Amino acid sequence: MITIIDYGLGNINAFVNVYERLNIKINIAHNASEIKNATKLILPGVGAFDYAMSQLNDSGMREALEDQVVNHKVPVIGICVGMQMMAKSSDEGTLPGLGWFDAEVKLFDTTQIPYKTRLPHMGWNTLSLVVKNRLLDQFSYESRFYFLHSYYFDCKQSKDVIAKTEYGIEYASAVNKENIYGIQFHPEKSHQNGIQLLHNFAKL
Repeated sequence: MITIIDYGLGNINAFVNVYERLNIKINIAHNASEIKNATKLILPGVGAFDYAMSQLNDSGMREALEDQVVNHKVPVIGICVGMQMMAKSSDEGTLPGLGWFDAEVKLFDTTQIPYKTRLPHMGWNTLSLVVKNRLLDQFSYESRFYFLHSYYFDCKQSKDVIAKTEYGIEYASAVNKENIYGIQFHPEKSHQNGIQLLHNFAKL
């Protein structure tokens, strides 16, 4: 059962719609007990880092989430701020992240961005695939996804990076360590490519 963590952030209904279209069962977790039977987990997120971490901490689901991911190795995917929460810290706030990756979340340096509209990084962009990974099956170097963010995931371990994207600098837009996945873009807004990626996750 794919379970979406509903801690008050993220477009939950968009993910539900995609999986219903794929005829894949999905559950929405509002409390810790609803996480325990998950076979896969989705951690969505929008907005500021500290607010997202506070919402998760206050939801009563963090301990159950970490138990499933860290101890039971249940596959999880963090999306946008959900990915950033998997880092150790963020320039956007003072709260510690989940620390599942050796990474920090940093603000883009606008002096390095040669575009008229600089921040946020908003709209369609391509992935540069770093290694073969089941999450990114059927995608090429020209595959486009929808992005909306002003902070990027600075991953210290190159072996954890599975795709990069260029926006002034080249940064990690998709990461994977064991059962833990993170993507900076929004598959629920990325049309057919997003549907394919969420289908890939369901098949992991």
